[in-house]
Amino acid sequence: MTVTNQRVEAVNVPGCFVRIQGTYSALRTAEQRVADFILKHAEELIHLTVTELAERTQTSESTVVRLCQKIGYKGYQEFKIMLARDLVGPVDTIYEAVAPGDSLSTVKAKVFQANAQALRDTLEVLTDEELGRAVEAIATARKVETYGVGGSGPLAYDAYHKFMKLGICAVSLVDSDLMAMSSVLLQPGDVAFGISHTGATRDVVEALRHAKDNGATTICLTHRATSPITKVADIKLFTAAKETAFRSDAMTSRLAQLSIIDTLYLGIALRDYERCLQKIERTREAAAAKRY
Repeated sequence: MTVTNQRVEAVNVPGCFVRIQGTYSALRTAEQRVADFILKHAEELIHLTVTELAERTQTSESTVVRLCQKIGYKGYQEFKIMLARDLVGPVDTIYEAVAPGDSLSTVKAKVFQANAQALRDTLEVLTDEELGRAVEAIATARKVETYGVGGSGPLAYDAYHKFMKLGICAVSLVDSDLMAMSSVLLQPGDVAFGISHTGATRDVVEALRHAKDNGATTICLTHRATSPITKVADIKLFTAAKETAFRSDAMTSRLAQLSIIDTLYLGIALRDYERCLQKIERTREAAAAKRY
């Protein structure tokens, strides 16, 4: 195998495209036709009315509007405004995938750049409104349970670790039986926080469903905007990432998930800065006593 050092090329991608690509697989056939047209004819789209776009894609006006809403906009007009802004302003970059023959130096550059891109893309799909609702729900909860299976397990534990340091009564569960049993005992005033990149992890989805049925507030952290977990979540937090041959989108999205958890942690802390600072200092002192 020939190992090469090469410059990592970047491709400009509007932020609106990031949202479309992140939800594309979950779109209906008619919605995908609209999405395909947008991705191929972005500059032409700026001059089309919703009726004209529907005609060009052999769909309906309601399909166009529904697509815009699924990717996070109020409607077609807002989508066009944001797309126009992206086309004339700074845009994100997506770096090429790791290829046979890449040197370790090239692989390093691609990995770091892909991770950075996942964070930039997530800023496009993560709304301040949902973040604020999540902060308020967790900060005022009687109890917070975090759920995660497989690769999401450590993320659920990280959320528990941060919430606990702020004095929140938190529990992290990664065992499917314990999730099922504990979630049915939640009640109004409690929060169930489910983490699933695909949004289709049955154990986590069912745990959130149990919690919701019993009156608890449910929050999901996922990549798929139309996945099963979003149907049982009161508050929805989304990440965005690109999948390549050797790196699943879950790998890069993991850093975005951790960043969202960090944002929740700091958002909660800033609601009562002095009290939370005291609790953090006390937990640091307790941990410091365990070190040599």
